[in-house]
Amino acid sequence: MKLLIANRGEIAVRIIRACQEMGIRTVAVYSEADRVSPHVLMADEAHAIGPAPAAESYLDMDRLLDVARTSGAQLIHPGYGFLAENPDFAAKVEATGLTWVGPPAEVIRLMGSKTASRRLAGEAGAPLIPGLMEPIAEPGQLEAFVEEHGLPVLLKAVAGGGGKGMRRVDRKEDLAAALERARSEGAAYFGDDRVYAERLVDRPRHIEVQVAADRFGAAVAVGERECSIQRRHQKVVEECPSPVVTPEIRQRLFDAALAVVRASGYQSVGTVEFLMDRDGQFYFLEMNTRLQVEHPVTEAVYGVDLVREQIRIALGEPLSLKQEELCPRGHAIECRVYAEDPFRGFAPSPGRIVFLRRPSGPGVRVDSGVLNGTTVPLEYDPMLAKLIVWGPDRPVAVSRLRRALSEYCISGIATTLPLFRFLVRRPEFASADFHTWYLDELLPTLDAGGGPPVQAEDAPDDVAVMTAACLATLESGWLEESRGVRPESWWREGLRQLHGRFPR
Repeated sequence: MKLLIANRGEIAVRIIRACQEMGIRTVAVYSEADRVSPHVLMADEAHAIGPAPAAESYLDMDRLLDVARTSGAQLIHPGYGFLAENPDFAAKVEATGLTWVGPPAEVIRLMGSKTASRRLAGEAGAPLIPGLMEPIAEPGQLEAFVEEHGLPVLLKAVAGGGGKGMRRVDRKEDLAAALERARSEGAAYFGDDRVYAERLVDRPRHIEVQVAADRFGAAVAVGERECSIQRRHQKVVEECPSPVVTPEIRQRLFDAALAVVRASGYQSVGTVEFLMDRDGQFYFLEMNTRLQVEHPVTEAVYGVDLVREQIRIALGEPLSLKQEELCPRGHAIECRVYAEDPFRGFAPSPGRIVFLRRPSGPGVRVDSGVLNGTTVPLEYDPMLAKLIVWGPDRPVAVSRLRRALSEYCISGIATTLPLFRFLVRRPEFASADFHTWYLDELLPTLDAGGGPPVQAEDAPDDVAVMTAACLATLESGWLEESRGVRPESWWREGLRQLHGRFPR
């Protein structure tokens, strides 16, 4: 049996590992920019699919299907991103007689519409944020909604995801402009300019429930995840379980999520997402009809292999997971490591990785899509890896995360690792006192010249270490690219590149 992975990077590596354990041969695809990427080297065979731009390679449905036919693959796994939630691609795969590792195309289409999924969830009994059930046809509908529910409101693209096509509106005079911008973003990112409105929940937490269902009617909830640390609606840090969900709230979350699963006819691994206010009341947000980036924290706490289960379900096998046997153990936290500079507006940082050292030790897992010497292209999502730690409880997991981050070093390009080293030392992180706006409110307070304010006690007292650190900044070209920064940032950046400790 062969499985083609219609994706790249760390998720392609993750799928290959699951297939190796299941005795399934793997077929990788790659663009010209990914010729020597880890997923290409690890797969049983690899096929070129075009130039670097995604539209000419990873998003070329016909080319992917041609490779599946010529390679003899029987299954196609889309991973996440790219074509993972594209109902047209799923339908094409099914029409060719290949096995789609995911839910049926009609379910993807149904749950991919924010308004249609809201209607279904409401009919299934899941609590909903007050909002429109149909797209806004003309500005008068939006004005009437605001008159009834007040401000602020959130405008959302019907086909949106990943924070795209979303606009907060606090003043009536901004409604028309915000509606136009949301429509433009929806058209640009999803080919659909329809927009609807919801009442804005003030400083909510983002809680999601991992679900799995087979074609025989069995469905389970595999715990919940806390995903409130976000930047512009894009998740940055995730945890399992949520530190604020009580057993009573957890059961209600599970009941609501499974009601949505059954009402939609879902078959595969997926996620039902909710917003929760400060009083513990939660509301249906959306359903992701694919594997989630943050699935490893659930695997760590519940002792399951979600990719393996996803493939088994696609092959027509019954669900192996039993609700009564799914017992959480300990706490897991994940950080998404991006090739972005968090202290310069998260500017992309493509380029060559000149040194890479991954953390290890008890309870540490790194899902990575890069190697020493890898050139990170500009054309794709900037995620390099995911750092996952597990501990018997949250305080141990936080301590372990601090230790793992101190070992993690990627030099040659900027990454989000410095942000995480700063974040895990914040008292709000230790006490889990955050919400979905927390990071966006925190970031403007940081020093744009090199991160958190430099403390005198942070300075290294070893002249040799300072000299080596400054040389590292010169060799990497960082100093030339960062004219005007304070001199004390030179050795801090050098230490980050030499030792992966920022701040020390």
